[in-house]
Amino acid sequence: MNKQVLKAAAIFSDNMVLQRYKNINIWGTGENGHKVQLYFNNKVVRTIVKDNKWRAILPSMPAGGPYELKITDGEQFLKFSNVMLGEVWLAGGQSNMELELQNSKNGDEALKKVSKACNVRYYYTQKNAYIDEQFLKMEAETCWQECTKETAGNWSAVGYYFAKELAEELKVTVGIIGCNWGGTSASAWISTKKLEEDKDTNSYNEEYKKANEGRSFEKYLEQLEQYNIWYDKWQKKVNKCYEENPNILWSKVLEIAGENLWPEPLGPKSPYRAGGLYETMIKRIMPYSLKGFLYYQGESDDHKPKLYYKLLNKLIEQWREAWEEDELPFLIVQLPMYIGREDKDKKNWPLIREAQMRVHKTVKNTGLAVILDCGEFDNIHPLDKETVGHRLFLQAMFHTYNKKVAAYGPVFKALEYKGNKIELIFDNCESGIKIKGDKAEGFEIAGDDKQFLVASIEIQRNKILVFAQEINNPKYVRYAWTNYGAVTLFNEAGIPMSTFRTSVNDEK
Repeated sequence: MNKQVLKAAAIFSDNMVLQRYKNINIWGTGENGHKVQLYFNNKVVRTIVKDNKWRAILPSMPAGGPYELKITDGEQFLKFSNVMLGEVWLAGGQSNMELELQNSKNGDEALKKVSKACNVRYYYTQKNAYIDEQFLKMEAETCWQECTKETAGNWSAVGYYFAKELAEELKVTVGIIGCNWGGTSASAWISTKKLEEDKDTNSYNEEYKKANEGRSFEKYLEQLEQYNIWYDKWQKKVNKCYEENPNILWSKVLEIAGENLWPEPLGPKSPYRAGGLYETMIKRIMPYSLKGFLYYQGESDDHKPKLYYKLLNKLIEQWREAWEEDELPFLIVQLPMYIGREDKDKKNWPLIREAQMRVHKTVKNTGLAVILDCGEFDNIHPLDKETVGHRLFLQAMFHTYNKKVAAYGPVFKALEYKGNKIELIFDNCESGIKIKGDKAEGFEIAGDDKQFLVASIEIQRNKILVFAQEINNPKYVRYAWTNYGAVTLFNEAGIPMSTFRTSVNDEK
């Protein structure tokens, strides 16, 4: 019988960044009973292989490097070079976190300036939704990358801009672990067991079970193959439509190319299945020692916006449990403005934004980067990722590194009824609320009938009087309660006011 080969988990490679000032988790596989020794920065740590697995914990150390990490079981030997101690953040979510630097606004210019001197490194968790021999082969080929013109173009633009600014501020190496997949629900990043804990979040499990009821694995593979053949042909027709007319309406594209059958069948290989990417991506890198999480997602849960508060809570709880730290910083990107040219405003994105703000206010050690002004009409993938990265940086400075920075725009605090007007009071605008553009837009007001009308406002430093001539006894106010609209109110730091409403009971 062959001996088990001594290995470290795939995320450990040359050029990696290990978290400073924190115990460092190192783990892998080996031969049962063998004693494993780790040598790093004049430290020696020992552990024993059990059930073909081993795990060691290096002590807390300050920033520095480059170092070598050596691992041996007395017979086999591993060595990782150019290892740095610095700050490590995981960049999770869906396509807007995934959007590459080379495809972002001014990405070409940014790439001209990148170099190893940027002091940023990146590990891209492989995107594979099913664990088989091919999965393991691809995973073994993953590695940490230094920042060069050849490598950085494929990195998360948000992650890059965040890390670059953080490295400059802290004067340490910053490592980003990219762990994201476009089009995914938060439910894909949570274990099925965790989703089962609540009837509402378990609905994602139930949908998967229903889709696979009475279907064999072989039948599923047959359907998946048929889907992939169809998708390849359909996508070519779609691409041709946009090549011939970049401004073509989506409805016209569908007339020409045929019905859109995306996503693929919901089965064991689908990245969109509940719990799927938790198994094939999150579990493959946990519990790599981190400073915290960056999370940009929510678009693919807009069909169940009223469940998103529970869903995001579950995800934060799950990830913190997985990393064995109850208060690991979790910085959320709030969704911006967006609507497609032919879409009806279902007002579901304001509900997602509200849920994200509510999670921030109720879950300890979370931050919220408000990017309401970064949206683009008819583009669900807005290209300005530098602003997003910067606002996440401000959140990290404020919440995680305890720096006195302006990290928020005006945030609704309280109200007072004043006859036919409602006075709103805001935090984070000591120098007053500022208007960008010709006039303030986005406020609506309603009485007991909950029929909202466009409101007029008067700004009085950190207060706003809201009123409408048609309403004598106003009761409810909401702001930016739309999927897409003008963003005109900011504070002196240039950060926008977030979507809000004065009461969750304002719906008819």
